[in-house]
Amino acid sequence: MLQLRSKETLDGRDNGWLKARYHFVVSEKGNRAHGALGALVVWNDDEIAPGTGFGHHTHKDVEIVTYVRQGAVTHEDSVGNVGHTVAGDVQVMSAGTGIAHAERNDGAGPLKLFQIWLRPRQPGGLPRWDSRKFPKADRAGRLITLASGDPADAETLRIEADARILGATLLRGSVVTHTSDRFRHAYLAPAQGAIFVNGQRVATGDGIAVTDEPELTITAEEDAEFILVEAA
Repeated sequence: MLQLRSKETLDGRDNGWLKARYHFVVSEKGNRAHGALGALVVWNDDEIAPGTGFGHHTHKDVEIVTYVRQGAVTHEDSVGNVGHTVAGDVQVMSAGTGIAHAERNDGAGPLKLFQIWLRPRQPGGLPRWDSRKFPKADRAGRLITLASGDPADAETLRIEADARILGATLLRGSVVTHTSDRFRHAYLAPAQGAIFVNGQRVATGDGIAVTDEPELTITAEEDAEFILVEAA
């Protein structure tokens, strides 16, 4: 089953410094059709103005994956981590028993990112943060794993959830096929460009929810970059 979540149907907010679209419902007044997919509970598409950001605030028992689409995000947290993650790269934070952090845009232009929240396998655990570079050339024409809860996925960022985050860049007209032998749910969103997912068009700003589809055929209508999250 495929469910297109077009940008016109997404909830959102505009605080001036923050423009956000919510691919998953985040409030009682939100679009109830955009529910969670297994462990995947939040996918925010945020644009943060220069010199602004989120001040220190606390999370507990959630896995947060940030994919930077444009600009760079500066991270600081209560366990001593400081990081600078640029466009195309990924950071992960396991909140565990509790962690306070701040995320800000120190650059001269807008910061655009996907922030993805996943339920952990179990509550608790030590808070943890990490980031990694993922050159777009390494995922040209193919999906690669960016973060995973499976210890067998070497050379990726680790998350404490039954999920996997993948990314690809495709030239116009190129096709990639993906088969999932473990996860029931998936969600795809282009970071740029437009793609077809099993024949359904998904453009930048849109997302598509997938449940019980044994195979996904993804075709680039134009040069495109997209993120795919699989979840149990």
